[in-house]
Amino acid sequence: MLKEFKEFALRGNVVDMAVGIIIGAAFSTIVKSLVDDIIMPPIGVVTGGVDFSNMFVPLNGEHYESLAQARQAGAPTINFGLFINNVISFTIVAFVLFMVIKAMNQLRRKQEDEPATEPPPSQEVQLLQQIRDALVAGGPSRPRAPDGRPED
Repeated sequence: MLKEFKEFALRGNVVDMAVGIIIGAAFSTIVKSLVDDIIMPPIGVVTGGVDFSNMFVPLNGEHYESLAQARQAGAPTINFGLFINNVISFTIVAFVLFMVIKAMNQLRRKQEDEPATEPPPSQEVQLLQQIRDALVAGGPSRPRAPDGRPED
């Protein structure tokens, strides 16, 4: 059983998938920073300085100045501002993934549209073709001398 697991774990597809997951996790931190630090501040300015990450509804009826205070007090909250941030993050990731797949599909189509060029025949094949052509063009063979040259 250990041998089977080792074969499975070291298969190329599994290793490729693991690399993809690790890169995806690293990419998610970049997207989170893009959303939190680049996209949301201008949206906050347009909406009158609203900080989406701090938009929540406390379910216990109390008022808290920030989500951090509500969490520190242990209050149950509906964090719709964080949900908005996550939806924006998802949209960005989905768009980037769409663009990558679109580029890959264009490359694949380009390769399919290009006719496959055959490599030139080897020297042996070229020589055999020349011999064949000479035999066909020469008609019946002429008598030859013992050294292989045609007799006059």
